[in-house]
Amino acid sequence: MDLFEASSDKKSELMVDFVLDRDIVFFDIESTGLNVLKDRIIQIALIKYKKDGGAPEEREYLVNPLIPISAEAMAVHGITPDKIKDQPPFPEYAKDIYDFIGDSDLGGYNSDRFDLPMLTEELFRAGYDMDVENRRTIDVQKIFYKMEPRTLKAAFKVFCNKELEDAHDALADVRATVEVLAGQISKYDGVDYVDGDGFVTKAPIKNDMQAIHEFISDYKVVDFTQRLRRDHKGEIIFNFGKYTNQKVSDVFKRDKNYYHWIMQKDFSSQVKKIVKKIMEDVQAAQ
Repeated sequence: MDLFEASSDKKSELMVDFVLDRDIVFFDIESTGLNVLKDRIIQIALIKYKKDGGAPEEREYLVNPLIPISAEAMAVHGITPDKIKDQPPFPEYAKDIYDFIGDSDLGGYNSDRFDLPMLTEELFRAGYDMDVENRRTIDVQKIFYKMEPRTLKAAFKVFCNKELEDAHDALADVRATVEVLAGQISKYDGVDYVDGDGFVTKAPIKNDMQAIHEFISDYKVVDFTQRLRRDHKGEIIFNFGKYTNQKVSDVFKRDKNYYHWIMQKDFSSQVKKIVKKIMEDVQAAQ
């Protein structure tokens, strides 16, 4: 069966012996973007494990979202408009998905923040109000983060094999931070990084601060409060408010009052400095 065809009643080969008192459906979504209210599903896959046992069932659907797919999203999942143009829109799948889930618990990876709210919104628009309060949700990412904490104390144990005795004392913490970095440079020397899409960065962690900076920096982040960011073209866009995802310079060309509103409100000095420079460039070009 083609990867992007809808499947029904397919038995999964992924046999896991879960102890269940209720069916559970694990699912994952690919979408046109990351806004759970405005973006749309273009692919959804579900696997149901039944409390009574038996082989789990799989469902998979490719969906025509009827809106454009963002370049950022396509770069992640590789689903282009030509692959979905002849597929049905979500409402045609909604009843099948809703019935397949039924009263099951729901599971996924980062599903509480993204997949679940997006699916709930899509179903609601199609006329199906899926109750999420009376079912359990199992977000596997939360288990990972809780069991592998990202605290300085945890890092000190992993990379230095020592206990941080005076955690939250400023001098002790900064000393530990230095030791952790030294431990990371040693541990990851010569180790390649492979991202979620399979792209390889050759040995990015080395005793070279510029190399480390380039590896961990997110070029999309413009300010520390993340009110602004860069789009796939490198243009600065708004990351909040009524002009979310719109180019700042374009907004200022047609709505100068929005610039003055930002300058008067409680935004960081960094944000105000950036938008002031953008406004100056806009005015100079007019």
